[in-house]
Amino acid sequence: MGDGNANLWAPWRMEYIRTLAEEHKDDGCFLCRYWQQPDRDRESRVITRSESCYVVMNRFPYSNGHLLIACGRHCGRFDELTDDEHRQMTSLTRKMILALEETVHAQGFNVGTNLGRCAGAGLPDHLHTHIVPRWSGDTNYMSVVGDVRVINDSLDALYEQLRGQVGD
Repeated sequence: MGDGNANLWAPWRMEYIRTLAEEHKDDGCFLCRYWQQPDRDRESRVITRSESCYVVMNRFPYSNGHLLIACGRHCGRFDELTDDEHRQMTSLTRKMILALEETVHAQGFNVGTNLGRCAGAGLPDHLHTHIVPRWSGDTNYMSVVGDVRVINDSLDALYEQLRGQVGD
């Protein structure tokens, strides 16, 4: 037995920390950049697009299939969305929940939007909604005690499954 000061190795966390600084460089908002570069959808892990919104995989997921639904236009509040943008975000959310049920057999979902930095928004100026798939028994001490996520499939493999499921 150790002295109670064991370390849990989570190298994904440092990559995430580094990207926080990168997002403030001259290339601006990564969600805007992804929207403006449809030819790089595979690299950016953009799964599908509508006329004014799109779905992208979270690069640092809380669980397999953690997705972001974003407006293509840079805006940070619901009252800044047009009615059509709001409908498209809602429609994509519904579509992706169905796709996740089929691909990863999720049994439930956390769906939400963090409005403002104090509410947990990592990118408070570009509105996006999170879809986090859940399964019975998937909550355990690892996230609470160790700030560790257990991701049981690669982002690339799941990207291919979801792209195939939504048919775009």
